[in-house]
Amino acid sequence: MTWMVWWIWVAFGIGLGILEVIVPGYIFLGFAIGAVMTGVLIGLGLTASVSVLILTFGLISLASWFVLRQLFGVRRGQVKIWDRDINE
Repeated sequence: MTWMVWWIWVAFGIGLGILEVIVPGYIFLGFAIGAVMTGVLIGLGLTASVSVLILTFGLISLASWFVLRQLFGVRRGQVKIWDRDINE
């Protein structure tokens, strides 16, 4: 029944948000948004099994990661594309 308590999901999301500040890179931020949004959905009355809650958390996290990727984009210099061979 612990999975159905909304504030546990929100606290987990806040913990992931704090971890994102400590270890930057926009990796934990999507998971933090997913956890907080799952907590909000439970608080609004979503009653589901553990597997449905984890699936909801995963889908919201994935969607928020894609949105964050579109907002922040790829930093310059993050990916090196070679356009010529050094042996030429």
